[in-house]
Amino acid sequence: MTRRSDAPVRAILGPTNTGKTYLAIERMCGHSSGVIGFPLRLLAREVYDRVVAMKGERQVALLTGEERIVPPTARYFLCTAESMPVPGGDSHHDGDMHRDFAFAAIDEAQLGIDPERGHVFTDRMLRARGREETLILGSDTLRPIIRELLPDAEIVSRPRFSTLRYSGSVKLSRLPPRSAVVAFSAEQVYALAEMLRRFKGGAAVVMGALSPATRNAQVAMFQRGEVDYLVATDAIGMGLNMDVTHVAFAGLEKFDGRRDRRLSISEMAQIAGRAGRHQKDGTFGTLGLSEVSGGFSEEEIEAIEEHRFRPLDFVHWRNADLEFTDIGRLIRSLETKSDDPLLRAAPEAIDLAVLKAIAEDPAIAALRGLAARRLWAVCGLPDFRKVGPMHHARMVRRLYSYIGEGGHIPHEWFAAEVARLDNVSGDIEALADRLAGVRSWAYIAHRADWLKDPAKWAERTRDVEARLSDALHERLTQRFVDRRTAVLVRDIGARGADALPVTVAADGEVSVGPEPIGHLTGFDFRVDPNARLADKRLLLAAAERRLGEELDRRARALVGGADEAFQLTADEKGELAVAADGHILARLAAGRSLLEPALRTARALDRLSAPTRAALRDRLERWVDAQIDRHLRPLKRLAEAAADPASPPGVRALAAMLADAGGLLPRKAALSAIAHLEQTDRQSLHRLAVRLGPLDVFLPLLLKPAAQRWRGALLAVKQGQPMPAMPAPGAATLDGNADPRGAAPAYRRLGRTWIRIDLADRLASHARKVRSAGGADPVDRPLATSIGLGEEAVAQLMNEIGFTRAGDAWRWRGRRGARDDRRAPASHAFAELAKLRKK
Repeated sequence: MTRRSDAPVRAILGPTNTGKTYLAIERMCGHSSGVIGFPLRLLAREVYDRVVAMKGERQVALLTGEERIVPPTARYFLCTAESMPVPGGDSHHDGDMHRDFAFAAIDEAQLGIDPERGHVFTDRMLRARGREETLILGSDTLRPIIRELLPDAEIVSRPRFSTLRYSGSVKLSRLPPRSAVVAFSAEQVYALAEMLRRFKGGAAVVMGALSPATRNAQVAMFQRGEVDYLVATDAIGMGLNMDVTHVAFAGLEKFDGRRDRRLSISEMAQIAGRAGRHQKDGTFGTLGLSEVSGGFSEEEIEAIEEHRFRPLDFVHWRNADLEFTDIGRLIRSLETKSDDPLLRAAPEAIDLAVLKAIAEDPAIAALRGLAARRLWAVCGLPDFRKVGPMHHARMVRRLYSYIGEGGHIPHEWFAAEVARLDNVSGDIEALADRLAGVRSWAYIAHRADWLKDPAKWAERTRDVEARLSDALHERLTQRFVDRRTAVLVRDIGARGADALPVTVAADGEVSVGPEPIGHLTGFDFRVDPNARLADKRLLLAAAERRLGEELDRRARALVGGADEAFQLTADEKGELAVAADGHILARLAAGRSLLEPALRTARALDRLSAPTRAALRDRLERWVDAQIDRHLRPLKRLAEAAADPASPPGVRALAAMLADAGGLLPRKAALSAIAHLEQTDRQSLHRLAVRLGPLDVFLPLLLKPAAQRWRGALLAVKQGQPMPAMPAPGAATLDGNADPRGAAPAYRRLGRTWIRIDLADRLASHARKVRSAGGADPVDRPLATSIGLGEEAVAQLMNEIGFTRAGDAWRWRGRRGARDDRRAPASHAFAELAKLRKK
């Protein structure tokens, strides 16, 4: 990445929900190459997935401490701030990624105030430059720093798209849907998630310790609406985009690595600002006083709502112009202070503390040049385990002993350490410690110069990290579920859950004892979010065991009921289904043929006993068969003739084509088959109700409204498409707004108009008769007028029949694409029959 004084630098400043990150993505993708640095690995991964969808995998790279995806042709790089490529200096990547980018951006630059990582964000703000454009994204508190340190930078203010209002304190059991609860420790996150599972039926969990795969699955569950609540650490404040309408703080204090302290107003605003999306307003508040001590002050509330915060008067800085002559000079260069009062010396970071500890060894202190650079690169290994400088230095010292002279880490040692961590047994503390350990090895695996086969080990550590993250999530959840279930059982007393009375009211309300816990709609039982008991899981299990009798009773009533109890319907996605009283029982799927669709029973029927479920499924299959036989009997007869070896070959070929198409074919698509029909074949087709019209080959009986609907449904199922919008029953013509898939089974398109097939056939037959008789006007004017067929549509229809207008008269020219059917080669006539035999 280059530094050029003439390259424009813009600072985009404003509160959360101003679209700053989206702007940076759009600007980067408009350049030939680019790089963006983010504060979180999860956020870098989220944006990486977004840019991959826009540019393709081969054009996009991801660089974080524990993950590295760099295709050879990558032009767009999404990174954590620490992994962001910068020219020389204070980089632990030892110059392995010094590229020249057209665009560069650093996100959340106001984190330059952070005691632990602030110097990294300050460095990127001052030195990361794009060849053509640079963006600095951050809060408005950064304005005076930008003005003083980057006087030539253009400052652009971005107002928040929506309003943010304080809504007070609320109990966890009364949280509104689409809420996020923010906590500041893993234990508190999982405890709150379990309480929400009891009160509200479930919650997604987002933490920095989760693997990207686990985090993405949790967020997707929330975004799809499977759960209406989210519990997260303060990582949610760093640009993770979700449809949250309310943010509830479980506390206003956090441990910052040194001490417990109250959140700053800007930190509160960063987290609260996750509420609301684009132009949708949001609210923030705290959990009830019984669940979180203290609350927001009036000053804090006003500042957050009005987005007014005290401007920064300094940022943390560390010298990036390092000297590697020897270790002593390297340390002194790292501790060099700036003359600018806005650039305050950063507190001693873990990498510098580790370097000092190791340098007490005379052999280390004597390192110079390249060896000193390699040592500094190893010191950049993050302390994921949070063991402190002295213990972390032992790990760093051993790593350097292998790679200090240009060697590699022994793969036996690496494999053994990762295998030791690949263990999902043990308690919560053991799993958390293993997860932190494997993140260290993932970081090491992404250093190409430290291992002989880095790609192999990167994949290995990624798999182990994902398994440990999932196990940690499952273990914490299970621990809280078991504890609270035991408490509830004690409260219920000696009767137990099975002894509780379960009743189903006439309106479907299900109650356990005196408490309503949900509704039974058809065969689908849904828990009531307003149920008053503290823990629904045990009651829900008891209800479902007792509801089995009611569900079986309803199923037996349907099995013995009349056909009128069932309906063909479409669900919210347009998928075809069989329903009873508006409740979906099964969905149709493509089967062996058009007239033999498969049936997939709804998940709600899984609660039935096996014999009852099998009987209901058989009843549904018989109903579908009966409806097809009732409404599409001519098509079934045609399909049977196509499969009957006793049928003449010509009849079988044309019948197979017509049955597969749903009973309608343009005549030109069947010319070769029609050409080789004998007179007896034509008589057989006539008995099968097949009309060999001048324009189309079809079955007139299938033009009835019910037959049209079933044909449209079965064709949609066969093609894997949603149910089309069907024409109004009896419509002679349709306008251009008609659904083509709904119109095609029974109508012919004439420009912007559709005409029903049988009426087009009558007009075509009339024109042919007039021509044979030597008449002047082949158009059946009374019929065309009665069905409202316009002149443009009439002209196109006559053209397809084979007439052209010559002044006020029509002249016969023959149909385009038509040929003498009697001279067509026999191979064409039997093509469809050959395909049928092969099938």
